[in-house]
Amino acid sequence: MKIYLYPNLDKTHCFEYTTATYERLHKNGAKLFMDRCYKHVFGKLDITFCSEDECVKQCDMIVAIGGDGTILKCSLKGCEFEKPILGINCGRLGFMASLEHSQLELLDKLFSGEYTLSRRMMLNVNVECGGENKSYTALNDVAVTKADDCKIADFEVSKNGRLISSLRADGVILSTATGSTAYSMSAGGPIIEPEMKCIEFTQICAHSLFARSMILSEDSVMKVKCHTNSGSHAIVSVDGNNVFRLSAEDTVIVSKSKYFVEIIDISGGSFFSSINKKLMQPLKESAEDGI
Repeated sequence: MKIYLYPNLDKTHCFEYTTATYERLHKNGAKLFMDRCYKHVFGKLDITFCSEDECVKQCDMIVAIGGDGTILKCSLKGCEFEKPILGINCGRLGFMASLEHSQLELLDKLFSGEYTLSRRMMLNVNVECGGENKSYTALNDVAVTKADDCKIADFEVSKNGRLISSLRADGVILSTATGSTAYSMSAGGPIIEPEMKCIEFTQICAHSLFARSMILSEDSVMKVKCHTNSGSHAIVSVDGNNVFRLSAEDTVIVSKSKYFVEIIDISGGSFFSSINKKLMQPLKESAEDGI
């Protein structure tokens, strides 16, 4: 089995967890690959170092060691080359990670085939600006928000050419089911089972008594326009990264991507376990402690 190790060394203790992951996988006979930029860190280990594209092409799967952000970054290569991703969490929440860093013994299941694949829908994002088009792919979400130079912003959101919402707000979020536990949830959106194929529309701090999220079909083509004061702007963020600064007549079009990513679930029901342990459990513990 060929495995591409994708660590995020900005995370505390990630070096130790990556080394422990290597030892477990190597013990099971895996051939391991890593981006050559890490050769000065892990060069003493029995790892093949090459370019990221070459690593992904040659591997059977990707093991991302970090948090959800780490999985989001490597998902772009994973979907391009159709390679499944296993996440090992050494961050905080880690909704997409199947394993915590304390569960590395479960990596043995990769070699006996004791795991399932969770197929996740992705979004295609097109930004139309002054006759120029820019395209991006998102696993979690696309957010269109007012920039720091903007006091008031009005948004128009349409589906398949029909206006469905006109609102004054700080911004709007269009997310996948996978992204429903990210920015959208923090803005009041519902949690959606991650294998569902849909687009979730959530408003951010809307000036309205009736601001509610909408769940739209997977074949929806969503168009967002932002109207700001003269000289002010809006920002487009794709999976948490600011990618473009919008002017008044620019348009963002979001639809289902032709790409998908497969997330390896090695512990069984990891999504619902994460919901219980990482969202509900702290509330239960606070109640039990009388807080």
